[in-house]
Amino acid sequence: MPKVKTHSAAKKRFKVLPHGGIKRKKGFHAHLLTGKTRKRKRHLRSPGIVDKSDEKRVKRLLPYK
Repeated sequence: MPKVKTHSAAKKRFKVLPHGGIKRKKGFHAHLLTGKTRKRKRHLRSPGIVDKSDEKRVKRLLPYK
């Protein structure tokens, strides 16, 4: 049986937490920041958690995590 490869893009974007959740970065924080409020930009800095409905798909891309 060959080894299962980890998806390179997923390994750069997600981190599996000890309790089983998956940490992710939030979008909309790369450019066009002048039109966004300070509060909105501050909240985009904090990490998000992948939704339960998407968790199974992300974990399939990260088989050894």
